[in-house]
Amino acid sequence: MNTVDLITKKRNGGTLSPEEIKFLVDGYTAGEIPDYQMSAFLMAVYFRGMNVEETVELTDAMRLSGDVVDLSAIKGIKVDKHSTGGVGDKTTLIVGPLAAACGVPVAKMSGRGLGFTGGTVDKMEAIPGFKTAMEESDFIDQVNTCGIAVIGQTGQIAPADKKIYALRDVTATVENLSLITSSIMSKKLAAGSDAILLDVKCGKGAFMKTEEDAEKLGRLMVDIGNSSGKKTMAVISDMEQPLGCAVGNALEVAEAIDVLKGQGPEDITELSLKLAGIMIYLSRVAGTDGLGLEEGIARGQEAAEQALQDGSALEKFRRFVSGQGGDPGIAEDPGRLPQAKLSKQILAQQEGFVSALDAMTIGLASQHTGAGRQRKEDEIDLSAGIVLAKKLGDTVRCGEVLCTLYGNDEDKLALACEEAVKAFIIDDTKPEERKLIKKIIE
Repeated sequence: MNTVDLITKKRNGGTLSPEEIKFLVDGYTAGEIPDYQMSAFLMAVYFRGMNVEETVELTDAMRLSGDVVDLSAIKGIKVDKHSTGGVGDKTTLIVGPLAAACGVPVAKMSGRGLGFTGGTVDKMEAIPGFKTAMEESDFIDQVNTCGIAVIGQTGQIAPADKKIYALRDVTATVENLSLITSSIMSKKLAAGSDAILLDVKCGKGAFMKTEEDAEKLGRLMVDIGNSSGKKTMAVISDMEQPLGCAVGNALEVAEAIDVLKGQGPEDITELSLKLAGIMIYLSRVAGTDGLGLEEGIARGQEAAEQALQDGSALEKFRRFVSGQGGDPGIAEDPGRLPQAKLSKQILAQQEGFVSALDAMTIGLASQHTGAGRQRKEDEIDLSAGIVLAKKLGDTVRCGEVLCTLYGNDEDKLALACEEAVKAFIIDDTKPEERKLIKKIIE
C-alpha cells in the first residue's frame, strides 16, 4: 500500500478498507508515515468524512495500537467519565471525588489540552507535587484504597491516538465526528473500565456547535461502546457560555474545590451532580442496584448531593490528591496553587443585561493569556486564565467588572484582553434561560 494513494483516495471521497486504515494508523504510530502526510490525511477526513464502518475500524485500529488494560483487580464496577471538551470544563475534578465518595471505583486516564480547552492532566499538574504518571500496579492500588485515581494517557494506551491527538490540535482538524469518536473511544475501550459516561458538549465553546451534531456524536460513541461490551451512556450539555466562572488550569482547580465545598457556581454544580448520579447508577452502588434508568439516576444524584453536603466528597478529593503526591493543603488554601503576577480587568461600558457570552471567544482569550497551546510543543502557563464576574442573563452596571484576566506576559495579556471584550454583548433585553442538560442518551 502507498500512503499518497490512500490520502488521494480519501481526498476524492473514497471509502477506505479496514486494511488501509490499519496501514495508516500502524505506519504513523511506528514513525514510518511522517507528520506532514498524516496531517494531509486528517484534513482529507475532515472535509470528506468517514462512514460508520470506517469510524469503527479507525477506533479499533487505534485501540489495538498499544496495550489494552486489565482492571479486573479493582473491586466493583469501574466507571469512566469523559467530556468532549469545553471552556471551563473542570468536571472530572469534581465528579470523580463525588462518585468515589459514594462507592464508585473511578479509574480514569485523561488527556491534555486540545485547541483552546484545558485538559484534565494540565489542570492536575497545576496542583503542586501531583503525579499524573503511575505504574499500573500503583494505579490499581490507589483505586482499591482511595476509590479514585486519575492519570495521563500512557505511551502504551492507544499510542496512535496520542500522536494523532497532538497533530489534530495544531492542524485545525479537531471538529470532525469520526476523528473525535475514534480518539475518545479508542482510549476508553483500551483503558479497562466496565462502563463509560460521555459528556458531549454543544454550543459555541464546543467542538459540536449544534445539539443535533452533539446528539449524532453521542449516539455514535454510545453505539460503539455498547457494541464493545461496555455499558455506555451520554449526556448532551450546553457549552454556549463557559462552564462555571474560571477558565485556566490553576483557576479551575480552585473553582472545583469551591464546588466540593458547596460554594461553587450553580451551573457547574448542577452538571457535576447529574454526571456523578449517572456514574453511581452505572456502578450499581448507593442503593441503585436493580432500579430502572430514571429512578436509578435520581437515587444516584441524591447520594452525590449528600456526599457534597456532608463533606465526604471534599475529603475524598484530599485523599485523591495526597495519594498521587499532590499537596492536599490546597483544599484549605488555594493560594498554594500557581499564582499569576499580572492581572487585568475588563469593565462594562454600558448597563443592561449580558445577552450573549461567547464561550469560544473566552476560550481563545484564555489561550492568549498562556493557558492553552497554539503548537503541540508549547508549554502551558498553569497560573494564567480568566475569571468571569458576569454570566449570561446577569444585570450589569456601567463600570462593573465583566471578567479578570491573569497571566505573566504583558503582551499576551493585552492580546487576551482585546479578544475577551468581544465575548460580552450587553443590551436592554434579558435573554431566555438556557437549559444546561439537554438530553441523556442510553
